[in-house]
Amino acid sequence: MVGPSRPLIVLFGSSIVQLSNFLNGWGATLTTCYARKAQGNSTFSCHTFFGGNDSQDPDFPNSSNVPLDEYVENMRKIALHIKGLSKKTCLIMLSAPAINEELILKIYGDGMHLTVEGSKILFEKIQKVIKEANWEPTLDWDKMPIEYADIGTDMNLEMLIKETEDKPQKIILDA
Repeated sequence: MVGPSRPLIVLFGSSIVQLSNFLNGWGATLTTCYARKAQGNSTFSCHTFFGGNDSQDPDFPNSSNVPLDEYVENMRKIALHIKGLSKKTCLIMLSAPAINEELILKIYGDGMHLTVEGSKILFEKIQKVIKEANWEPTLDWDKMPIEYADIGTDMNLEMLIKETEDKPQKIILDA
């Protein structure tokens, strides 16, 4: 590996995970939280989200429902496999929440995928787990050292902008 050890975080799951990397998604927010964070000992964190499709009403046409006992066994196998990869693996498993008819359209815009507000709620739950977990080394981004802390800070950026504003500007047009 080139450069300092960094935590490796993998998001694994269904379309809820895929869409989490879009603007304001919980995956994109995690990426921002871990930007430039260095860790002395490389840690592996895996976040899995399964069950949204599996928990569909079995009577719904073309349902991909999986019986609960089979779903639980599938999740157990996934967890054991991921945890077996390394003693340093931290695993957070997410599942479909209980249905709240009043909030379903507010949180899940299309009835399945998270809205910005729904993504924010999920991120806050993940953040709570990470901050309360007793993992060594910690995956709490607020407790991790910042790599290249003197580069790209807000103050550094403000100074660069100020220097640019104080100098006459040339505009070059390339036709």
